[in-house]
Amino acid sequence: MAPPEEKSIVLEESVACEPQNRPISSIVIIIAMQSEALPLVNKFQLKEDLDPVFPKGVPWVRYRGTYKGLNINIIWPGKDTVLGVDSVGTIVASLVTYASIQALQPDLIINAGTAGGFKAKGANVGDIFLASGVAFHDRRIPIPVFDLYGVGLRQAFSTPNLLKALNIKVGKLSTGDSLDMSPQDEASIIANDATIKDMEGAAVGYVADLLKVPAIFVKAVTDIVDGEKPTAEEFMQNLAAVTAALDQAVTEVVDFLNGKCLSEL
Repeated sequence: MAPPEEKSIVLEESVACEPQNRPISSIVIIIAMQSEALPLVNKFQLKEDLDPVFPKGVPWVRYRGTYKGLNINIIWPGKDTVLGVDSVGTIVASLVTYASIQALQPDLIINAGTAGGFKAKGANVGDIFLASGVAFHDRRIPIPVFDLYGVGLRQAFSTPNLLKALNIKVGKLSTGDSLDMSPQDEASIIANDATIKDMEGAAVGYVADLLKVPAIFVKAVTDIVDGEKPTAEEFMQNLAAVTAALDQAVTEVVDFLNGKCLSEL
């Protein structure tokens, strides 16, 4: 049996090695669209990884580098190999998140992107939200317990100090694979008490929770879902300006993370 003094040293070392109490050193930022990713790649002066850590043949792109002492990886799922459009949606988001965690072992995941917002919940075009929780609105399984599994509610990593420091709103995020909103989706979104909706967040949250990696969700509102303009039209109209606001917000988040432990967020 170790002497009391040695026990104390061992315990102190154990506490110091807890992930919550270590300075964050490595983050993965998952972004679905190239137009959202490239300004941040330039801001952080990242380089495309020419020796990719992902399986051969996938279009996923990793940008990597060091910014203010943080190892930053921006993961963009790339262009669809058949149609050439951004690979958006929950399937790709899940795969990319899983592969990124396995290959890179980050301390924290940031899912950044644009989203629709609901004026009934106080959202405006250009608002930046930090999601308090994520859920799905298009996985309807009307069987007891399976219904809860379908919704897949998960809490985002708690960041009270980050919220105090930055001018960011808080709201629940609801995720589905369609840009538009059917009446069934609308009912589910209302049931989820969501302020914003996207096509990736809850999928990223599911995998992050499964593999026990803290995740936060930074979303910028491009369109008002319960407004008068068609969603697709408003989305395209506001994408460039809102992406600039998103990139600024993500930069502020990363600056705040620098030198801090998870427990200080």
